Amino acid sequence: MPGWFKKAWYGLASLLSFSSFILIIVALVVPHWLSGKILCQTGVDLVNATDRELVKFIGDIYYGLFRGCKVRQCGLGSRQSQFTIFPHLVKELNAGLHVMILLLLFLALALALVSMGFAILNMIQVPYQAVSGPGGICLWNVLAGGVVALAIASFMAAVKFHDLTERIANFQEKLFQFVVLEEQYEESFWICVASALAHAANLVVVAISHIPLPEIKTKIEEATVTAEDILY
Repeated sequence: MPGWFKKAWYGLASLLSFSSFILIIVALVVPHWLSGKILCQTGVDLVNATDRELVKFIGDIYYGLFRGCKVRQCGLGSRQSQFTIFPHLVKELNAGLHVMILLLLFLALALALVSMGFAILNMIQVPYQAVSGPGGICLWNVLAGGVVALAIASFMAAVKFHDLTERIANFQEKLFQFVVLEEQYEESFWICVASALAHAANLVVVAISHIPLPEIKTKIEEATVTAEDILY
């Protein structure tokens, strides 16, 4: 049986892995990976809008991996519309990259559970095989954190190099053309980053669990025998 010191740290490692699992689910469900400002370029060109009038043509957009919302401003007031990525919008995007992001996050969910299971196993008993011990915990956390980091990098690549926001903003738009003015990553994106950091923190936790504790030595008083004791 592992000592209380290692049990405490392995318990923390299992909690971190479980928190990573929950964070990924939240990131998948909440449609706030990225938000931005979109300009109705067609409306601006039609009325030859000045800089002061541009505000009337600037709308908002936010989206996640499955759905999102767009607010159009084309000079006639705001019009809000909801959209879903699947099954039609994904065809206008880089479908392979988008599906790969989802698959990586689903794989990260499984790896987070495996790393949690290994931490619980080490908390309960000392495994006979080295791969099931602390080395196994580190391995599964490296894999889980790496997969999440790869999903994050893939999403950033889709935004920067594949004009993800602009493609979504112009989906099924026949009369108006929208231009992206600004973009910023939102809470779901940063929640995913926190998930990867949780696995990195697990590596530190496992390393700390192997710090040897100082042994508490009890001082034993030596019995002294005197001449009087011998006489008695």
